[in-house]
Amino acid sequence: MRNGSDGRQTAIADMLRSRGFITVEELAAHFAVATQTIRRDLIALCDQGLARRRHGGIESVGQGKNLAFKDRSVLNREAKQNIAAAVASHVHDGASLSFGIGTTPQIVAEALLSHRDLKVVTNNLPLALMVARGSDFTLAIAGGTVRGSDLDVCGPSIDAFFASYKVDIAIFGVAGVDEDGSLLDFSQDEVRVREAMLRNCRKSYLVLDSSKFTRPAYVHGGRIDQVTAVFCETDPPERIQRMLDQSGVQFIKSSGPT
Repeated sequence: MRNGSDGRQTAIADMLRSRGFITVEELAAHFAVATQTIRRDLIALCDQGLARRRHGGIESVGQGKNLAFKDRSVLNREAKQNIAAAVASHVHDGASLSFGIGTTPQIVAEALLSHRDLKVVTNNLPLALMVARGSDFTLAIAGGTVRGSDLDVCGPSIDAFFASYKVDIAIFGVAGVDEDGSLLDFSQDEVRVREAMLRNCRKSYLVLDSSKFTRPAYVHGGRIDQVTAVFCETDPPERIQRMLDQSGVQFIKSSGPT
């Protein structure tokens, strides 16, 4: 089970996408914690606008959809920062990097701001703005249609944009990883971005916190055993670990300081 209130809140938000409503008692039993602990988690989720209280439990405010970028940025932040620190230790000065959409790639980019002479290619608007303000890196950003809730650029032009570069490392997240190793997202646009990045890199780093394992996103594109390395704050499920071992994909556990 995921550790801490951050992990529970992420897991509860994910459960709500497929369930719609869950009782306090059921959540307490599922996470093996007191009902008072669960109620504090539910209050936090409601305060963030991620759910609504109902008598005896909590309900989803956006069933079947991904959370908005600003809401995802507050979930599992410590785990994402640990992952980012691990990735930063595997990137050398002067490297060329492509970054995908989402909050974890942005936190990775933040951890790289102390590097020198990086070349950054991205369709992630918050990430691009952070890099532009916080560094003197060379920066290229995709043009096209902006998805307001996700704060990224997607669409038909994205293939040509990433194909204009051959980067050392592509760094991207994913909405979910199925138990068979399938990589899952919430739209074809998100899959198209990831696949375009994979075609135009020398190495590929998949960055994900443990809440993404078995998360119920539904658009399939690629497999976890097709990347160079996977960065996560905890060990993966046993079946996933076997896939990685058999395919030679490096798994880097980034649990942070003890």
